[in-house]
Order: sequence, then structure tokens, then C-alpha cells
Amino acid sequence: MKQVKLIKKIIVISGLIILTALISIIGSDMLVRSTASNKLYNSVSEIPHNKVGLLLGTGKFLTNGNLNLYYLYRIEAAVELFNAGKIDFILVSGDNSSPYYDEASAMKEDLMNKGVPSEKIFLDYAGFRTLDSVVRCKMIFGQKSITVISQQFHNERAIYIACQKNINAVGYNASDVSAHYGLKTQLREKLARVKMIIDLITGKNPKFLGETIEIK
Repeated sequence: MKQVKLIKKIIVISGLIILTALISIIGSDMLVRSTASNKLYNSVSEIPHNKVGLLLGTGKFLTNGNLNLYYLYRIEAAVELFNAGKIDFILVSGDNSSPYYDEASAMKEDLMNKGVPSEKIFLDYAGFRTLDSVVRCKMIFGQKSITVISQQFHNERAIYIACQKNINAVGYNASDVSAHYGLKTQLREKLARVKMIIDLITGKNPKFLGETIEIK
């Protein structure tokens, strides 16, 4: 009898945990989507001008050695904005946590290969997370109005962070990948939104700050 009661208790507790997790995931997703819904653009002609475009970093290659399509499409989107005169500078924010992994420098090289002048590109090597990239854009690089450049799902999360940090942000959506190609990323994104909400509630700060850098 005691064993049956214990099993029932475990089932109830497990059910509550699962229910709480589902509510957190769905609620966070809806909140982020609704906040960013009127700040996203797919057309270069319609997006407003900003001095700086914040290009969110990612690795150039996948673990299997193939080119990362998220990376390729973000580079193309940044070049489109720059060539259309919708941004004057590109701030590349990425992870440079080891000598063998440098997202920002790789992106700068490819931007230059596509015609963006070196002096128009600034690098933030401490963009370890999206929160770090957005907050440092304001606190280190002095930007209170930005155009975020990434895929739509990523732009939505970055814009939500920007809104909470009093940054006027719009997003330019880079081309997305196929559902099959991006399945794992999309699943991780759902959990990332929950973690982001927790980080904002608890006042999580970027891993590094430092001296200010003027973009000019």
C-alpha cells in the first residue's frame, strides 16, 4: 500500500514538473514573439536606417567540416544592409573563447571579401551569448539604437533583450535554413528563451565589460 502511494506521489510530482516546464517554454516563446513582432524586417527597402548593425556571430563551419549556412546567410544579410546604406558600420559580436575559435575575425574577413571596408567593421570578441552581445553593444560601444542581423528566431530573442535594456532595436532577418537542417537549433532556441527570461529576471550581466569603444 505504501509502495502504491509512493508511486502515485512520484507520478503527480513528475506531472507537475513537466507541466511547469511546458508552461515556461510556451510562455517564454509567446512573450518573445509578441515583443519582436513589429520590429522585424525581411525587406532592405522597408527597414529603417541605423548607424550600427549588430551582426550576431556563429561558427563558420559545422562539426562535420561543412560550411554553416546560418553563418553564410548572416554575412549576406549584413552586406545587403551595408550596400543599401541602411547601416553605416557593422559590429560583429562573437565568441573568441579560445585561440582556435574566433567567430568575429572570421566574419570580418568574409565581410571584407564581399567589399565592406575594414574601417567600417568593429569587432566584439566577448559576445559569448546573445545577452552579452546586446548589452555590450550599449555599454561598451555606446549604441542605443541598433539593427540586429541574424535569422528571425535569433533576432526575436535579441530584440526582447534589447527592449528590456532600453535599446531601440529592429531586426533584419537573414535567410533561414530548411526545417530538417535547423531542427536541433530550433529546439535549443525554445530552451534558450526560457534561460534568457531567467537571466533577465535575476539581473545576469555580460561575462566581460571593460573600457568603452567609440564607433566612428
